[in-house]
Amino acid sequence: MHTELRRAPAPRNTQACPPTDGPPTHEPATEGPATDGPAQGHVLAVGTPGPRREKLTRTLESTGYAVTHAVPGDIGRSVQRTPPDAIVALDGHGGVDQAVAVVREIRTAPQSQVLPLVMVTADREPAGVARLLRSGADDCLPEAADPVELSARIAAKLHRVPVPVDRLALDPRTGLYSAPHFHDELDRELRRPGRRDGVLAVVAVAEADTLEERFGARVRREVAERLAGVAERLGDGNDRLGWDEEGRLLVLMPGVDEETARRALEDFATTVAGTRFVVADENVRLTPAVGWLPLAGADGRAVDRAADAVAEALRHRDLRPVRYEPWMRAAAAPRRRARKVVRPLLLSLSPLLALLIGVGVPFALYEQTYAALGWDIASGVYWVVVAGLVLSASLILLESLFSLDAPTRPTEPAQPYPPASAVIAAYLPNEAATIVDTVESFLRLDYPSDLEIVLAYNTPHALPVEDTLREIARRDRRLVLLPVPGSTSKAQNINAAVTRVRGEFVGIFDADHHPAPDAFRHAWDWLSHGYDVVQGHCVIRNGDSSWVARQVAAEFEAIYAVSHPGRTRLYGFGIFGGSNGFWRTDMLARTRMHGSMLTEDIDSTLRALREGARIATDRTLISRELAPTRLKPLWNQRSRWAQGWLQVSLRHLGQALRHRNFTPRQKAGLVVLLGWREIQPWLSLQILPILLHSALRAGGADRIDWATPACLLAFAFTLSAGLVQTAFAGRLALPELRRRRGWFWRHALVSTVFYTHFKNIVARQSHLKELLGDRRWRVTPRAAATAATAMTATTATAAPAAKAVDGR
Repeated sequence: MHTELRRAPAPRNTQACPPTDGPPTHEPATEGPATDGPAQGHVLAVGTPGPRREKLTRTLESTGYAVTHAVPGDIGRSVQRTPPDAIVALDGHGGVDQAVAVVREIRTAPQSQVLPLVMVTADREPAGVARLLRSGADDCLPEAADPVELSARIAAKLHRVPVPVDRLALDPRTGLYSAPHFHDELDRELRRPGRRDGVLAVVAVAEADTLEERFGARVRREVAERLAGVAERLGDGNDRLGWDEEGRLLVLMPGVDEETARRALEDFATTVAGTRFVVADENVRLTPAVGWLPLAGADGRAVDRAADAVAEALRHRDLRPVRYEPWMRAAAAPRRRARKVVRPLLLSLSPLLALLIGVGVPFALYEQTYAALGWDIASGVYWVVVAGLVLSASLILLESLFSLDAPTRPTEPAQPYPPASAVIAAYLPNEAATIVDTVESFLRLDYPSDLEIVLAYNTPHALPVEDTLREIARRDRRLVLLPVPGSTSKAQNINAAVTRVRGEFVGIFDADHHPAPDAFRHAWDWLSHGYDVVQGHCVIRNGDSSWVARQVAAEFEAIYAVSHPGRTRLYGFGIFGGSNGFWRTDMLARTRMHGSMLTEDIDSTLRALREGARIATDRTLISRELAPTRLKPLWNQRSRWAQGWLQVSLRHLGQALRHRNFTPRQKAGLVVLLGWREIQPWLSLQILPILLHSALRAGGADRIDWATPACLLAFAFTLSAGLVQTAFAGRLALPELRRRRGWFWRHALVSTVFYTHFKNIVARQSHLKELLGDRRWRVTPRAAATAATAMTATTATAAPAAKAVDGR
């Protein structure tokens, strides 16, 4: 960001107060004033008991003040218990340093930040007095001063009306414009003749209400100061910074184009999220929500409109600056009726559209080109298709071979086990039948340090299971219940939790996961050796429920036991799979999850890799989950995954290929994962229009030479890749699944004749959904059905019977 402001020294409570030795004490109030009549006011005398404090007390009482006492280390509690009108403090025997510590303690306590503070010192050196005034004292006088002068100075602070900060153009302590003067600056910029390049931004923090409940209204101003400090560090001399009564930071960025401003605001948000701030004497993480709009076309309501964008940013908590759009206004016009009708109609016809695009258009092209020009381009395309299928099969075989020598987990952690956190993200109506079992499985985890279990959930209405969860939380303090009102995605639940967790690293899980007892210990084995993220092995635990669940169980072994480890070694980077993944908390706080992405896990992977993160894959890091048991929920799940991968490809592939943090080997892997995987479903479909065209040219399908050796070899090689991958999956699977050999044989057969084509159809339709702008997250309710026998880990006690589920 840019800023022309050079602010005053850092606010007085940027650091926590040093701890004091021994328990704090509080002394009762002394007798009332010695003078007759009502007291002039109540003064808190701060100092260690002794002759100096007794003399100060007599002086204050002799001039008509009621006096109570406090000792350093207990000032905040004393002020809260008996709020005074002013504070008079002695500098103690430690000289100026000790006096400065007393001033900072007073100014750190929320209740005493605005109270008049007079320091009484034994040292009258100008340098010492200046330090005390800069630290937050309002006045300073020597101990030998006349009592009348001391009384007059206190009275002046109590009775003279100060100039409100919002009446000043700049806050003298922070250098921030007050809201009225910021609006004046904005109005001058909007009235400036000629082209108006630039951006207006408003920044709020998601934790503001919680902090205000704990520390009072002044904390909002303190938060704005912290945000402004970051903006100033990132600036280069052009912006105006202000704040409003709600504690939001106001940023005017004149003379910059929108893309430059957006990147600057994004860097600012990431920096704030990755910094731990001291606010009201407590170490906290802040989640900035940035709303902005260009100055071109802006008017006097620009700040209100940027605030509307802030409200949208607060919903997601994903650190992305949100540009104001007219629909964000409460009175925004509804969408046109035609749009509401056309999109659902096109979506319902998407299977036919896929055939039209993937088969009809190429067939018409081959026929017209041959008829008009005599060119048989279908023959060339045929060999391109064959080469593509051979390439896909080769990559599958390479992944399988590389998976045999995947890096193994370090045998011991490089550092002692730190506090850790688990975040379970749940849409509670969808998880009501399984969430209690999930929570109880987490509470049985074996971890040698502190482990908190954060259930971050949303629900549109109260549910009976919440009472059960609250009872478990009362019984076991490790469970933290975190409702996320207004959340519409897993990403928002995780983003809400990441600023609350206390662990040095965080395990992220879906609400049906039962991690192995040693999961967190083994995750730290990786993270302590320099990794930022480690992805574990997700195992299906309800495979006996249906043929669909068995198919998914074998497929997950092919994914987590073969593909992920093989790709990590082949391409030089791992992938976070959304659940059973462990992040260093600082990395997760900077990265967050983007709720607008249907596969927020892959999106966060790419953004973390761009920052230089190291991601490991460990197939021995186990967590057991539930698979869909019917075909329709499986379709919905895979449709979301396929569309999410497309979104990530469109957003990140081009940037990644230009980014200096990726090696050539990694860029090649990204081309395969983000580029080739999107082309392959359409490429495989091209065999149909090619065969139709060839049959017409040959005079019938029976006239085509099907025995071409090259074609037969390519077909056999392509077919063998899936069989080999399944064989590797059966070999590298967990012992409990390795014994289920029939599952893997059936998986190989079903994949060859049906499942591979099923996934290609899903991918093609997902592309059309993205093209039509249908990005809704469809949640399929989990319904408790016939109980299925859950497979158990060899290291754990037998788990409860797993319930069949319809999707996730």
